[in-house]
Amino acid sequence: MKPTRTISIRTFTALAVAASLVGCESMTEQQRTTATGAAIGTVAGAAIGAATGHTGTGAAIGAVAGAVAGNVWSRNMEAKQREMQQATAGTGVEVTRTADNQLKLEVPSDISFATGSAAIEPRLRPILDAFANGLGAQPQMIVRIVGHTDSTGSDAVNDPLSLRRAESVRNYLSDRGVGAGRIEVAGRGSREPVASNDTAEGRAKNRRVEIFLREPQA
Repeated sequence: MKPTRTISIRTFTALAVAASLVGCESMTEQQRTTATGAAIGTVAGAAIGAATGHTGTGAAIGAVAGAVAGNVWSRNMEAKQREMQQATAGTGVEVTRTADNQLKLEVPSDISFATGSAAIEPRLRPILDAFANGLGAQPQMIVRIVGHTDSTGSDAVNDPLSLRRAESVRNYLSDRGVGAGRIEVAGRGSREPVASNDTAEGRAKNRRVEIFLREPQA
């Protein structure tokens, strides 16, 4: 029986460097994404290399592959994230990157829909215009829209209302050149609150629309 192989000092050093880079606050999003991919690739490559007897080589290959994969999101999505952050500045819309590499817009109720209504508020339209901008030239991108309500009223009212709101956003984007076939919609009713429904402020936060943009799975 062959003895169990351990990760070499060289591989351990690569892991430490990659991990320290990921946490550097002065890095751009693209640099951080690349470093994150490299760190993940190094770990995966080292594990494979340890099993095959080529630890250092496996870690190096994994780091390169991970860095390339990490940059894919940045090339296609980072510009859109900056664009949306500029377009939504001061509106209360939160623009973030999710853990699974989706671009997420969380739109609060005060600029999206009136209480009990699925009609898009005028203040939401410029944000949706900015979101739709350029997507016609990127037909591979997939949009997912999720509507939410607070706990006021029954599921029989909230579930279809949340879905109608998501459909209203889909129709608006479709009218601006984003193919309806690439837009997914869902209504969650009051089942996924982000704040307590015991206060008016909390209920307002729960009445929201979330818009996601992602690349298709390879």
